[in-house]
Amino acid sequence: MTHSQHTPLAIIFALGFTMMLGPFAIDTYLPAFPDIAADLGVDINVVSLTISIYMFAIALGQLVGGALSDRFGRRRVLVTGLLLFAGASFFLSQAQTIESLLLGRVIQAIGGGFTAVSIPALVRDRVNGLQAAKLFSMIGLVAIVAPAIAPSIGTLLLRFGDWGIVFAFLGIYALCLLPLLSVTVFKGPRRPPAGPGGISMLKRYLEVLREHRALPHIGWQAAGFGGLIIFVTWSAFIYQLHYEQSRDAFALLFACNIVTMFCCNLLNRMLLNRLTSLQILRGATVAQAVAAIWLVGVALLDGSVFTFLPGMMLYAGALGAISPNNQASFLEYFPNSSGSAAALMGTATFALGGIASGLSTLLPQTLPAVTLCMLACSLAALGFMALRGTRNHATQP
Repeated sequence: MTHSQHTPLAIIFALGFTMMLGPFAIDTYLPAFPDIAADLGVDINVVSLTISIYMFAIALGQLVGGALSDRFGRRRVLVTGLLLFAGASFFLSQAQTIESLLLGRVIQAIGGGFTAVSIPALVRDRVNGLQAAKLFSMIGLVAIVAPAIAPSIGTLLLRFGDWGIVFAFLGIYALCLLPLLSVTVFKGPRRPPAGPGGISMLKRYLEVLREHRALPHIGWQAAGFGGLIIFVTWSAFIYQLHYEQSRDAFALLFACNIVTMFCCNLLNRMLLNRLTSLQILRGATVAQAVAAIWLVGVALLDGSVFTFLPGMMLYAGALGAISPNNQASFLEYFPNSSGSAAALMGTATFALGGIASGLSTLLPQTLPAVTLCMLACSLAALGFMALRGTRNHATQP
């Protein structure tokens, strides 16, 4: 049931700033990779594993946190997640071995998972259908700023200290979210929709899995996100090594992708007044596949960075329309267990993204190999789109 058709801007910004925590945790320390590798005495590919392990652990955090938020409320799980994330970030700022770095990233990611899974559940508690898609899109507009500015923030922080300062910044940011959420989202506490009282975590997830019509949306999200994570994992190689760009140019080129995500998100909000979430979702998925084909062509023909960039911008930008519409369409099936449903989608998305990221580090260090993997993810998304169509003969959400 819809609680309100109009969500206050303060809540939208608070949820958007909270969503920014995830991209900050992944992208802010990217410029520090060479420094981390040198200080810890490991190869840069080993440092790249901290992205993969973060993906796996955030998946676990979402799986546990989603069911807990359905049972104990969003506030407890969200606050616990932020405190875990902050504590782990301060630990990471003092890490002196690759083992302690990996351990800290696991704990940080579990806290991040608790935090991330609470946001779509909070949205579904308030609105549904078209309004949910619009609210996801508005929150996304705020959150999109994070990956655009994260590498630049990391580069700036590195001028004032060693790489540990980047993790200290993440810890402070997480703590600052606590009072912000307290005076906005949780002002006048709102509990999740009433569900079966003592239902176990396992049963909650089994209930979600029994809704077969909704399941293609999970794979759909994971495939779209997986291709982008492969790019993030290889972005330093692509721009700094293959295209021989400077650290500052890398931050700028990385930010270009987010400009398109922002534009696609704005366009999405306008299109929602004329089209359904599912129609926009299908169009954006096709656009991402076209961009992937372009990138493969550029890589095989050894095109310049200026021919690679437009395709990459479209590939990343399409996710600005895919993600909010896919989440809204998926959660429509679960009015009473949105926390568990969001957790299952988040877990699959990050786990498969982590697998894609980890396996991609085994690829030959060539641009064609990376872009072919991104194309494979886009083709998988098209496959899940087709599967969703065959499973939904009844009324579409």
